[in-house]
Amino acid sequence: MLTDTRKSPNARLQGIPFSDVEWTHGLYKERFDTCAGSTVPHLQNMFERREVSHVLENFRIAAGDADGDFDGTVFGDGDFYKWMEAAVYTAVRTDNRELLAQLEDYIALIGRAQQPDGYISTKQIIGERSGKASRLGDINDFEVYNFGHLFTSACLYKRLTGRDSFLEIAEKAAEYLNRLYAEAEEKGEVQTAVCPSHYMGLAELYRTTGNPEYLALLKKAVMLRDSVKEGMDDNQDRLMLKAHDKIIGHAVRANYLYAGVADLCLEEEDPELMEVLHKVWRSLVTQKLYITGGCGALYNGASPYGNFFGHQLVHQAYGYEYQLPNVTAYNETCASIGGVYWAWRMFCLEKKTEYADVLERMLLNVNLAAVSMDGKRFFYENMLRRAKKLPYELIWGQERAEYILSYCCPPNLARLMAQMSEYAYALDESGVYTVLYGASRARISLPGRGEEAFILIQETEYPYDGAVRFTFEKEREQQRELNGFALHLRIPAWVRSAKLRLGNRTNGREISLQTLRREDAGTYLTVWVDKPQETEVLLELGMEARLTCAHSLVEETVNQVAVERGPLVYCMEGMDAPVETIDDLFIPSDISLQPELFEIGGRTVTALTGTFLKKRTDGKDGYDRQALYQDYVDRGYEKIKGRMIPYFAWDNRGMDEMRIWMPVTDVRSL
Repeated sequence: MLTDTRKSPNARLQGIPFSDVEWTHGLYKERFDTCAGSTVPHLQNMFERREVSHVLENFRIAAGDADGDFDGTVFGDGDFYKWMEAAVYTAVRTDNRELLAQLEDYIALIGRAQQPDGYISTKQIIGERSGKASRLGDINDFEVYNFGHLFTSACLYKRLTGRDSFLEIAEKAAEYLNRLYAEAEEKGEVQTAVCPSHYMGLAELYRTTGNPEYLALLKKAVMLRDSVKEGMDDNQDRLMLKAHDKIIGHAVRANYLYAGVADLCLEEEDPELMEVLHKVWRSLVTQKLYITGGCGALYNGASPYGNFFGHQLVHQAYGYEYQLPNVTAYNETCASIGGVYWAWRMFCLEKKTEYADVLERMLLNVNLAAVSMDGKRFFYENMLRRAKKLPYELIWGQERAEYILSYCCPPNLARLMAQMSEYAYALDESGVYTVLYGASRARISLPGRGEEAFILIQETEYPYDGAVRFTFEKEREQQRELNGFALHLRIPAWVRSAKLRLGNRTNGREISLQTLRREDAGTYLTVWVDKPQETEVLLELGMEARLTCAHSLVEETVNQVAVERGPLVYCMEGMDAPVETIDDLFIPSDISLQPELFEIGGRTVTALTGTFLKKRTDGKDGYDRQALYQDYVDRGYEKIKGRMIPYFAWDNRGMDEMRIWMPVTDVRSL
């Protein structure tokens, strides 16, 4: 969900409403169309089927429309609310009136299930009738998490359709939550809600309704975290919030927490909370973030900061600094989606390129990789290396699946894919900030300019090509000439070469040409557009393939490199090199990798081809692949042609090996 900050006077940057920006072609448009045409109906089918998820059946039982017992996951309600977000985005954009009518039916069902006091969580509503469950007895029942996603979905529904039906349900639930926190405040203790989506949800309620009670409730919810007794690193509540200085514990819960805290800081200045956000952000991006943008390396890990003899097991854990395994990398999809929300809010707070770069890295790599090209199969965890066969069993399968028992990630992905255009630009009174480069058309209404608006057109094949062209048009023919404004161009940190050209559209002449310096990378470059209708801005970002190495304490990548091109991380799958195993391949340090159009799953991507070095293993010297240790013998190399593909496109051609990190050698082209 994009934070709609237009009603927030203290917000540093504003987002552009979904209705005002649309992808016109390219990768982002392709993923939106796949989401609308494939993912959203597929997920709806999964939620409708009683024998699969039982989610909608739980609502029907809770509403008294059907008989039966609760089944499925305790966070299934929240999963469905996330799907509803994706459905609203896609239905409004494609004018799918049938889906919009179905959404109204679903909202009526949720309303019938809601209790008179505003409470809504199907497991407890059903369980209270038989004595099998009760409210708020176990934080791992995710009740308040479900509330949070209800809030967010209902606010989006109001903003995009103008209808109040869902918002009325959300406000009743918020009243219940307000009473709950008031009681907890009187007692002096509150339970920490796991995966605190309600922080972001309350911020959305405040922005959508303008009711200051929701901002006050958000502030109270955040502050009451410090009253928790016997907290755990798993929930980031062992330490008082303002004592947080490292990112630890459950990755999804951490990222949701800090995104919610950032929402609070967008509305009320709090230097102490900002210091916390800076510390945990730096901990993440300098020591615990995968090259793909993945978060939460370990399925289970002991808290490294708790008491040694009273250590705590943490699920989906961040683990120690630089603890970033590849085969067993957990990287739950929801963690990186939470990372996108957190990065966006930090960007709105501080206008720094770093946040936009991380947002883009997460979005284009780990998050796009979590869904298949056809939009119907999903990864829960996102590994960086896959072997043909492992001598142990992973918690989740090594291939995407249509349905996952813990179904939180697919609907979360769907809403992210549907809302990506909201991350294209951000605004302040000076002008426009570019965030995601992609072919798009946007209506821009700058703060403080009254009703004045203009159309910004972006033409590009990014992320495969670095040429990005901006032109500007009047919104209406009778509108007077456009006033000037600043266009703040993001120069990503990965840029090694770039040019900026300004041209006159009227006579075709070049106004200026600027070759950017290396130190411009990782900054915003401001261009003043004096006469928008006559001006075109062409940014050319160099897209040379580059080799990336990791910190020496990332033990599993020592003496290895990854290949990146532009914002994309590349990988090699076994079918793209004529070898028994890609584990035998080395990347020569002077490799020349050439772009090549390549089709995967009915989609065209830009692959990279080059000459790799294969370690000779003819078996004559006794080399044993199964030996734990053996004598090292220099067997030499031979040349092998190979192909690398964007990481997001892997696992669409069947089961085979995959590697991102590959050993590098200074043996040059033999």
